[in-house]
Amino acid sequence: MRLTRYTDYAMRVLLHLAARDDGLASIGEIASLYRISQNHLMKVVQDLGKAGFVRTVRGRGGGVALAKPADQIVIGQVVRHTEDGFRLVDCSDCLIAPACSLPRVLNEATAAFIAVLDKYTVADLMDRRHQMRPLFGILEPS
Repeated sequence: MRLTRYTDYAMRVLLHLAARDDGLASIGEIASLYRISQNHLMKVVQDLGKAGFVRTVRGRGGGVALAKPADQIVIGQVVRHTEDGFRLVDCSDCLIAPACSLPRVLNEATAAFIAVLDKYTVADLMDRRHQMRPLFGILEPS
């Protein structure tokens, strides 16, 4: 199974925001850090905002922050939101579709994949936060 770049970017945003003490970062900062398109990242952030994963703070000193604590953002929910669907094969025009078990097996595998993601939150992915922060250019408090 392969997740889209959109989901990858969404997860990168959430991890970056979870690493910050104040939680606020600009889209430009995140885009520059990851060397990705600011316009594309803006769409991802807007979508994450509509879904309730992030919030935006307007004005001077504003930015983007997690909308709720990292331990309340379930990875499976984020992936289900950012991916269009998990249908791995299109059997609509297939000759053997009426007798084939492949779709059932693939659906079972996808359900298992999502079930694992549902066990973890953004906070769980931050177990090495002290190593991640310098990679983001975030200094540890003195």
